[in-house]
Amino acid sequence: MMSNQLSLILLPTNKCNVACEYCFEEKTADFMTHDQLALTVEKLLDHMEHQHIPELIIYWQGGEVMIMQPEWFERAHELISAAASRRGKKIGHSLQSNMIGYSAKWNGVIREMFGNSVGTSMDFPNLYRKARGHTADDYTRIWARNIKLAREAGISVGVISIPNRETLRLGGEAFYSYFVDELGITDFQVNTSFSGGEINDAKTESILDMPALARFFVELADVWFERGYSAGVKLGPIDELLHHFMGRVARLPCIWQQNCADDFVSIDARGHVAQCDCWVTSYPEYRFGNVFGAQSFSQLMKESKARRRFVSRPEAMIEHETCAGCDYLSICHGGCPVRAYSITGEFLVKDPYCEVYKALFSRMETIAAKLSRARFARSLPVLPIRGDVVNRGTSL
Repeated sequence: MMSNQLSLILLPTNKCNVACEYCFEEKTADFMTHDQLALTVEKLLDHMEHQHIPELIIYWQGGEVMIMQPEWFERAHELISAAASRRGKKIGHSLQSNMIGYSAKWNGVIREMFGNSVGTSMDFPNLYRKARGHTADDYTRIWARNIKLAREAGISVGVISIPNRETLRLGGEAFYSYFVDELGITDFQVNTSFSGGEINDAKTESILDMPALARFFVELADVWFERGYSAGVKLGPIDELLHHFMGRVARLPCIWQQNCADDFVSIDARGHVAQCDCWVTSYPEYRFGNVFGAQSFSQLMKESKARRRFVSRPEAMIEHETCAGCDYLSICHGGCPVRAYSITGEFLVKDPYCEVYKALFSRMETIAAKLSRARFARSLPVLPIRGDVVNRGTSL
């Protein structure tokens, strides 16, 4: 780990209350106990001290976290806060839920532990997200109702969405309008699909035509810039790319980190450790080890052969791929390893969504340049007219 912040994707349960057709996770009935959680946190704090890392952010996912009880999280929060205080470390929390099991009983935990904010997922249109015994339309209706209730309770809701073949047919304007105009969501993110785990028809369909997907992202960027930019709508990663190209601090997604092995790690309910939730639940051969074992977390990370492959990947991208000559290497770094592996079966190759990313990078670079020119022009002084020449700061 090289960062001053460690990000942990924690799956306290591998169980789920829905049956999404393109899900990459291997579902089990496992739940993490408070004793196992306390052991995990202590080992992580030891590792943070060893690596001089001051802060830990825990991204609580699953499975589905809301099949557990709010009281479990209340106790978990107490244990973690006490451990962090004893060790002089800072630990923050972020919640990701499908929101199908949400009710008002969660409001206190969401407020106290998660800063009154929750992340969720929904596609437009929804083809593959389904609750057991219900259609995709039923799922969408339940989800939309619960999102409305959460927002009425003052909870900030962010949404992750994955385009599908119907998304591309309907286009960026319809996609944007659904989330912003119809649902009132002003903080959402568009992800490319990940088809990990056992293959099925839905996962095969989720790998879209890349030129068409690139056109969709570019269209969506234009729609957001025209309608959402000045209105304060957050649309990741498009808005963060604009920040980047305008020279501002930007929080780009994990798929474009210099090396995700520097900042992220994931632990599931059985204690298995891997690079992220995609790896820990889909590809057992890429697990680093088990946090419940005797060795320290630092030792586990250092001795893992699987992790060493992640550490070495950026160098391989330069040596064996076309990334070295790409104008956007400093943003993308070869893209997401799990997307590369799930689509191609190879690890040391660039992200197959490369052309999609480059189209979006180019579009946002163009928009950023346009904004910068406009702001520069507005900043120039308007001097008195001499004859038919207007002086805008250049000596006559």
